[in-house]
Amino acid sequence: MKKAILSLLLAVCTLTLAAQEAATDSLTADTLTLAHRLDSLVAKQLPQGSNVGIAIYDLTAGRPVYSYQADRLSRPASTMKLLTAITALSHPQAREPFRTEVWYQGTVQADTLRGDLYVVGGFDPEFDDEALDSLVEAVARLPFSAIKGKVYGDVSMKDSLHWGSGWLWDDNPSAFQPYLSPLMLEKGVVTIAARPAERGMPALLKCTPASTYYRLENHTASRTPRAGGFRVTRDWMHNSNTLVATGNVSGRTARVINIYSSQDFFMHTFVERLQQRGVAADPLYGFREFHPDSLAVRVAVHETPMQAVLDQCLKESDNLNAEALLHRLGKQTTNRNYITADDGLDAVNDLIEQLGLDPDDYNLADGCGLSHYDYVTPELLVALLRYAYGRTDIFQALYKALPVSGIDGTLEHRMGYRTPGFRRVHAKTGTYTGVSCLAGYLQAKNGHWVAFAIMNQNTLSGRKARRMQDAVCYEVITRL
Repeated sequence: MKKAILSLLLAVCTLTLAAQEAATDSLTADTLTLAHRLDSLVAKQLPQGSNVGIAIYDLTAGRPVYSYQADRLSRPASTMKLLTAITALSHPQAREPFRTEVWYQGTVQADTLRGDLYVVGGFDPEFDDEALDSLVEAVARLPFSAIKGKVYGDVSMKDSLHWGSGWLWDDNPSAFQPYLSPLMLEKGVVTIAARPAERGMPALLKCTPASTYYRLENHTASRTPRAGGFRVTRDWMHNSNTLVATGNVSGRTARVINIYSSQDFFMHTFVERLQQRGVAADPLYGFREFHPDSLAVRVAVHETPMQAVLDQCLKESDNLNAEALLHRLGKQTTNRNYITADDGLDAVNDLIEQLGLDPDDYNLADGCGLSHYDYVTPELLVALLRYAYGRTDIFQALYKALPVSGIDGTLEHRMGYRTPGFRRVHAKTGTYTGVSCLAGYLQAKNGHWVAFAIMNQNTLSGRKARRMQDAVCYEVITRL
């Protein structure tokens, strides 16, 4: 009887091992087939004169799927935001909201504040016109209508550098290159909405947010094609905030332009609106670090959830949001003021080291990828994606914020409804001249989750690079 049972167990074990070996052989064969197809795809679709690095990892099976120059240093463009976001999410205080606070320091006597009012910046990149009005209203409801001291902005959270290392000076005054400050109003940009008037007459222009901090010159012409394209600029070489609108306006349209000195834009508009609400305040605001004491009272606070900042950072590839995440990370890890980009990047490098990689093998210059000094590899991006996938709290927030193929963000018009990739790819794009990258997650048709990074370099055809990236995703989705 015992011999029969042992024989049966031995047979079962043999069959199980055989099945496992067969499954392993099948996986190996599938992987080899996929690798061969991807090699062929790279050979045929890589834009002429360019190069690419690719790393693909099956998260479900726990094994690499494909590698092609995965250790090649590449400029990440906006896939740099993945390093910033994942590191920020890994910090214990990651869920803390971004805060902008108003305090007064002094005493209230007979309808007058005998002391100073402070606006303390927390580098909230989503602070908008409505949020500013909410702070102004909170102050207007206080039991005083005159300030006999001064109104200060506290921007001590960050150092005084208003641009990142390696940012291109001639990208100014584009809205995607913001002036960085812990006090930001509408991302430090002005939106100029235009609609045509009578033919030949200046177009009707409206600026948001409204403020006397800048001035608008209207040199447009309605329904007059010979006037050229509608354009808004300013004398950015001399830091002028006189906005000059020119060209033809034949229908409703809008342009967005950055404003020099975000902190001054914020404080000028804040004081101006206090005065409009009947609070007498010295228009000559200043900047000073706030130190609370026994006479200090917090009178208002505006909070923006971390997820809202992350969503805009990744889905819309917002550079300001990425820099806000990086500098707040530096603040959280050092617990001091006058944070530099390097403080946040030190935290990113610490995480890279925790993953068993050497930070000295890469070069990190900013949090958003605008800098041409950034150099990372596909294998580094995949290592961070693997780390995030293994941490439920990080993965849930990250996955929710990534663009979805054919649905939203910077992937809204890629891998659409009639393609294998529709809704299966959640990934971050990265694009500027000569660079096109895609990194994130996809789900194959066999149900496996995959982390991947594709970094095209030295390509003057972004369209061809994107077509190749999409084709790589299709192969993995359908043939894994």
